[in-house]
Parts: sequence; structure tokens; C-alpha cells
Amino acid sequence: MSELQPEDAKLVTLARSARGRTGAAEGAAVRDTDGRTYLAATVSLPSLKLSALQAAVAAAVSSGVEGLDAAAIVSAADAVESDGLAAVHDLTPSAPVHLAGPDGSHRTTVC
Repeated sequence: MSELQPEDAKLVTLARSARGRTGAAEGAAVRDTDGRTYLAATVSLPSLKLSALQAAVAAAVSSGVEGLDAAAIVSAADAVESDGLAAVHDLTPSAPVHLAGPDGSHRTTVC
């Protein structure tokens, strides 16, 4: 896999921290077009289920973000889940989403 740019590697680090802090299955981070970052972990409540990527996008949108520059998700899964990817692309269809393993190693990027 190719090396991530420093700002994208920072997103992976933030996503790992969200995952580790909560013990969740996934952690995610998004960067808006102004360079601000938002992170979240998987939400699994009886009345609310959000992937980490959906939760990070929701945090960004609830703060008034209108566009995303990039996103990262840390997961044991082999692919970026479709609902989270759709949430990112609802804001910015061209925003790359970087998938990293639990150890932070970059696996793939989906645009």
C-alpha cells in the first residue's frame, strides 16, 4: 500500500484513538474543508445504531460542516461499509475514505 499524506495519516491516528478509547469495533475521523477534524466510534444502543464513519459525519454536520476533505476508518473489516461511505459522499462525492487495520496500517482508499 502507498503511504498516506501526513494529514491523512493523522486521521488514521485519530480514528485509532476513538476506537481504542471506547473499545468499539471501529473508529473513524473526518476532516472538513477548513481542516477541522471530527472523530467517533461505533454507536450500538438499543435505539440507535451508527457505524463509526456515520457517527463522525454526524458530528461534523451537527457542527455546521458543509464539505469534507477526507475521512479515515480503522476496522478489522476488509472494506469500507456502504452506509458510512454514502454519508461521506453525501457531503462531498470526491472525498477519499482511507481504510486502515486495527494496527493503523493503510489497506485501501475509496474515492
